Amino acid sequence: MTASTLFQAAALALLVLILVYLHRIAAGPTVFDRILGVNGFATKTTVVLLLVGAAYDRVDFFVDIALGYALLSFVGSLAAARYFERSGQPR
Repeated sequence: MTASTLFQAAALALLVLILVYLHRIAAGPTVFDRILGVNGFATKTTVVLLLVGAAYDRVDFFVDIALGYALLSFVGSLAAARYFERSGQPR
């Protein structure tokens, strides 16, 4: 088994786990559950980006993209959580 095949298998497994987060985003009973789902989705997507970079031997390029994506996701999750905390917990 080559390293590229191993990276592709790991990325496929993470993509299956992303489906669980998509369900949480769509069917979360509260807004905070949906925010947690988006945060988990972004975390798994960041790891998939790094695995794709490793599979194509371009980790240096994909690390920049993954860090930018993770930072935007983190700031967005904090902003949404703070907004909904201050405005009251919507259903």
